[in-house]
Amino acid sequence: MSAVLERYEALKRQAEQTLTARLEKPRVLVGTATCGRAAGALKVLEVFREGVAQHGLDVEVEEVGCLGYCYAEPTVIIYKPGFPPLCYMNVDEGIASRLVTDYLVGGDPCFDFAYAALEPNDVFPTLADYPRGFSEQRIILADCGLINPEDINQYLQRDGYRALAKALSMAPEEIIGEIKASGLRGRGGAGFPTGVKWEICRSKEADEKYVICNADEGDPGAFMDRALLESTPHQLLEGLIIAGYAVGAKQGYIYVRAEYPLAIERLKTALAQAREKGLLGENILGSGFSFAIDLFQGSGAFVCGEETALIASMEGRAGIPSHRPPFPAEKGFRGKPTVINNVKTLSYVPHIIRNGAEWFRSIGTPSSPGTAVLALAGKVVGTGLVEVPMGTTLRTLIYDVGGGIKNDKAFKAVQIGGPSGGCLPESALDLPIDFDSLQQAGAMMGSGGVVVLDEDDCMVEIARYFLEFTQKESCGKCTFCRLGTRQMLEILTDITKGRGKLEDIDLLQEIAEDVKAGSLCGLGKTAPNPVLTTLRFFRHEYEIHVKEGRCPALMCKDLISYVIDPKKCRKLCDACVGSCPVEAVYTRPDQLKAIDLEKCVKCDNCLVTCLPLYQAVIKVSPPLKVEGGQDK
Repeated sequence: MSAVLERYEALKRQAEQTLTARLEKPRVLVGTATCGRAAGALKVLEVFREGVAQHGLDVEVEEVGCLGYCYAEPTVIIYKPGFPPLCYMNVDEGIASRLVTDYLVGGDPCFDFAYAALEPNDVFPTLADYPRGFSEQRIILADCGLINPEDINQYLQRDGYRALAKALSMAPEEIIGEIKASGLRGRGGAGFPTGVKWEICRSKEADEKYVICNADEGDPGAFMDRALLESTPHQLLEGLIIAGYAVGAKQGYIYVRAEYPLAIERLKTALAQAREKGLLGENILGSGFSFAIDLFQGSGAFVCGEETALIASMEGRAGIPSHRPPFPAEKGFRGKPTVINNVKTLSYVPHIIRNGAEWFRSIGTPSSPGTAVLALAGKVVGTGLVEVPMGTTLRTLIYDVGGGIKNDKAFKAVQIGGPSGGCLPESALDLPIDFDSLQQAGAMMGSGGVVVLDEDDCMVEIARYFLEFTQKESCGKCTFCRLGTRQMLEILTDITKGRGKLEDIDLLQEIAEDVKAGSLCGLGKTAPNPVLTTLRFFRHEYEIHVKEGRCPALMCKDLISYVIDPKKCRKLCDACVGSCPVEAVYTRPDQLKAIDLEKCVKCDNCLVTCLPLYQAVIKVSPPLKVEGGQDK
């Protein structure tokens, strides 16, 4: 065994000894990543801590990251000797109090509140027994929600940093060869072979080289990087250090959004712990290799996710993309060879080094090996973070992993790849999720955001919504992106407001293709994707908006009216009246309710209030034109 591996084994034994006494006691793990906190996890955490103190229990209560079941937050896992580890979901303060008194004190596991067990047993089903469990294959999400992200000992206890020790015992060229052989492609969106990028950087002669982790996750509906940083930051650090060693860099950076305060806090803690253990800094594990990592907080510009714009931002310049070549691997940060990889890409590296290239290639497809980490959002039952083998179909993702469409609505489309991704119809549900298949269909893998749309979504408005985002985020450097996206947005806005003309649809197609072909960077080249795919698969909706002046999905506010069906209205119910912020709902002389269309701001309040009662409030399109503005 090499001296480096000996030092690592000593660190691991020390970590296990530190944890032994703690892990033998009952433990309560509360998911306090951002999604959990938004659902009230910090209050649940407080109830457990106060309950344990009040009853004088010898129980560890710890914060962990995101388990991935965002729709069921807050999540709690309880380990208690004599019982399988039990996972509880949608835990509120009341349930948390019951778990303290009935389970931690009394010994009743409260199976009524439990969702599943984490390990095989004869008592309760496990997470793997559910469709989501056996459809997933977790690699970089494996520890998320199960370990304390601020305790390096727990990461070491699960073989964390073993890959670093192994890598430091290899030649840099061997590491690059292993990454190339694995077929790992960049998970930031472009899918460029990671090993090739590292090889280019390694081959360049320079007095300094850099590796940068791109954690500037700015896609609406995407939260994979954030969850990884909040749940298992040491996994990223390990991958980043290995990358630095492989390409010959001594300095690394993590470019992270300032809007991710919890991720930044946990990264700072992880960096300090890694330095303290000798896993970062001077002479790592006695190998002679020294490496430093610093954080750089971005200001939230979406375009800075593009690597040349990111470099400009780090150098104190405006975050504007530049022409390539030269590519950053040849001439990047401060004019030096620079490798830039996404959070997910770097997180795979330790697993590949530890388990081998063939192991990674055995998962996924020949051209897209490994897994896809996706943020499942929109009109799907099981929103959250998932990890499935590349090649998994969209149907499996949405119906098996995601649990299908909410409220038994009909599936309409899935928008995949972030705001610049394409919208694919029901006929594409059996399409495999991989870089090449999605691109051929007019979409893209992107960073992994998946938004599911149902029958109530208007595809014209969806295209307008995403284009509005990319248009605002355009840096304005190139004419096609700066002016073309604005013209497209104006046309889409006119169509959703009933001002569109038939010739606008063909003009929209023409401009979208020109913007895609003529833009400088990935933002402009992909911004037209939602428009082009909705025109391709849902052109009839555009034509209905223009020809008939109505929105079939009843989504475009200017093309609908809110009315009250007198056959369903109950005279004694004033729910809709009380919910209206502008007093547009009033009581008629016959005591039935009606809506003054001139006052109505179409806020949905009356519809939402009436829906669980009598469903008397409805939307109609085209909009009504009633003299005096009143619905009679």
